Amino acid sequence: MASVESERAVAAGGNVEAAVLRRYKEGARQAEDGLCCPTKYDEESVSFLPREIVEKDYGCGDPSRYVRAGEAVLDLGSGAGKVCYILAQKVGPEGRVIGADFNDEMLALSRKYIDEVADRLGYRNVRFVKCKIQDLALSLDKAQAWLDAHPITEVEHLYEFQAECDRLRRKEPLISDASVDVVVSNCVLNLARPEDKGTLFAEMHRVLRRGGRAVISDIVCDEDPTPSILSDPDLWSGCIAGAMREDVFLEMFERAGFYGIEIVSRQDEPWQTIEGIEFRSMTVQAFKGKEGPCIERNQAVVYKGPWRCVCDDDGHTLYRGQRMAVCDKTFDIMTNPAGPYAGQIVSVAPREDVPLDKAGAFDCNRSVTRHPRETKGLEYRPTVTAKEGSCCGPDCCG
Repeated sequence: MASVESERAVAAGGNVEAAVLRRYKEGARQAEDGLCCPTKYDEESVSFLPREIVEKDYGCGDPSRYVRAGEAVLDLGSGAGKVCYILAQKVGPEGRVIGADFNDEMLALSRKYIDEVADRLGYRNVRFVKCKIQDLALSLDKAQAWLDAHPITEVEHLYEFQAECDRLRRKEPLISDASVDVVVSNCVLNLARPEDKGTLFAEMHRVLRRGGRAVISDIVCDEDPTPSILSDPDLWSGCIAGAMREDVFLEMFERAGFYGIEIVSRQDEPWQTIEGIEFRSMTVQAFKGKEGPCIERNQAVVYKGPWRCVCDDDGHTLYRGQRMAVCDKTFDIMTNPAGPYAGQIVSVAPREDVPLDKAGAFDCNRSVTRHPRETKGLEYRPTVTAKEGSCCGPDCCG
């Protein structure tokens, strides 16, 4: 894939950011239908939005439907602010929403309605910040303020500016490590330069809390774009040339350290077909939190089916109906009712809890079954008979 990404960067002639910025500036001034594919949002959520925001919204999916009340959400490439203001309703007064964008015209448009939307909601929980989505730690407003006070007139000044940007990232990060519950994006990742995409996925992972998730709607393709597509600046700004191949899109989440990666929505018919290559909208959800030590606490999980066996992102193979031994971390991930595996796994906890300070290491490089005696205890010998008239469950007795 690296050669394909390099080819894209060369073919685009270094004009990707300029083409995108120029076209979306125009999109902020006047609505442009061709910027992305039509998307249907919840009508009630949209009904209270200012008409200008609705008309100048450019997206290909609705990641807001996967967000819950009370969560802190970051929207990458927030544009006119439509998704952010929909999210403001969904997360409620206890939640918060941050819209991140690089385009001054789009930021001005989204910020224009903060007070009006807050009055309609009865609370204020949205803010918009200027940054590059592949560099979420650097506030470009603060960087601009430094430039205003220290104009660059010599090469040495450029080094001073770079040092200040590094200081801002370290000491005053715009979006801190592990600070949000959900990262969403709506048809924006395909606008990033090819050489920035890996950093972009890494930044999404960085800012998420453990257990947080990314919900990303974007345009993907079924084949690699041709050289003629890659060399067309209009197709870059039009969400075509920068589209990732479907399988590569999922691999990028995996490389960044996400787990539980799932296609939650995929457009049946392509939005556009160019030179025989299909471009369509797809929404992917992926979780953060599989890092950490593997600890043995005598836990097991049972995969319900219907597949004969499945393999997770850490290489654990679960065989249908069998008690598979797992470490404490994997047990928590697989049995989390709000996690990606909810409803597919039966948890088998030990009869006697193993304290963390007495637990040993678990070898997660192998997939083995766990004998019931490991969870029940070697000396477990009770005999319990059914009481007369008792029933073992709602599906047992007619």
